[in-house]
Amino acid sequence: MKTKRAADNDWTAICARLARAAEREGLLDVAVERHDSPLGRLVLAATKDGIVRVGLPSEAEDGVLAELADKVSPRVLRASRPSLGEARRQLDEYFGGRRSEFDVDLDWRLTAGFRRDVLRATARIPSGQTGTYASVASAAGSPRAVRAAGSALANNPVPILIPCHRVLRSDGQLGNYRGGRQAKATLLELERGK
Repeated sequence: MKTKRAADNDWTAICARLARAAEREGLLDVAVERHDSPLGRLVLAATKDGIVRVGLPSEAEDGVLAELADKVSPRVLRASRPSLGEARRQLDEYFGGRRSEFDVDLDWRLTAGFRRDVLRATARIPSGQTGTYASVASAAGSPRAVRAAGSALANNPVPILIPCHRVLRSDGQLGNYRGGRQAKATLLELERGK
């Protein structure tokens, strides 16, 4: 009789073999991995074009997977891709204080139009600095669309990589964050070197 650890190792090996076969046959549209961070467990997802989703610990993993299956492809497997390995490495460097910006390929398909413009403007906010919902709305070309900018940031499919945590309310308060206010505060403190 196998031990639980041996059975788990067998299961992991079988899953890895199936994922490689799916990739060879062109049946793997979204590869997903879990990644531990100081915030908790992240869910990273990548297509052949790049990272498409970062699920934060506050989000139910099943919900993230269901969103990927619904909006990207039902062919979602726990598997590895080079872009996932690179994202994991850069996230570890970021959380270790050795990286301030990310340089990974992103798949933008979960956002479009003004929302994408807001996220691109947000990506230009340097580490250690913050912007406001009004400033990113303006940078995205619609200065009066502050609420729409907030909605775009609340639905950022790749938080941390696109640093929506760097956007604050005009009064300097944190505002909302997909990962929760404590996670937002933690990320800002990390970037300020505290």
